[in-house]
Amino acid sequence: MESAVRHLDDVLNHIRAGKASPALLDPIKVDYYGSMSPLSSVATVIVPDARTITIQPWEKKLIGEIERAIINSNIGLTPSNNGEVIRLTMPPLTEERRRDLAKQCKAEAETAKMAVRNARRDAIEEFKKLQKQGLPEDAEKDAEADVQKTHDKFIKKIDDLYAAKEKEIMTV
Repeated sequence: MESAVRHLDDVLNHIRAGKASPALLDPIKVDYYGSMSPLSSVATVIVPDARTITIQPWEKKLIGEIERAIINSNIGLTPSNNGEVIRLTMPPLTEERRRDLAKQCKAEAETAKMAVRNARRDAIEEFKKLQKQGLPEDAEKDAEADVQKTHDKFIKKIDDLYAAKEKEIMTV
């Protein structure tokens, strides 16, 4: 259940909400001397304001490789550079795009909820097997109640994460 919440948090951090975030660039890999390296390991990524991401490569000759990797990554941003620094400007989101992103977040939240429900179901099935092997019935019922409380707690965490991300997306 905990891993489902962590995964949802990670997925929601990678969804662009109109604000600049270094997490948007996490999936980007750059060809660095023949090996694919994460962007954060070959450059400094800074967010100077809410709409701009600045990337300063540690080696100037990497600027072209980094720009190519950003363009090929399909994150929807076009890099511009001045020979030393690459700038990514976040365009404002349209109302339709905001609604689409909110739907995407809701779908991710539902997937996380299904994972939590599946974990609860598996635990309850395990308790029923243990009862058949000699676990007292009242101990099995208590364990089921504990699993249900844990389930409810994680479902609330998922709902809170989704509500916060939806508010962030829909705020103009």
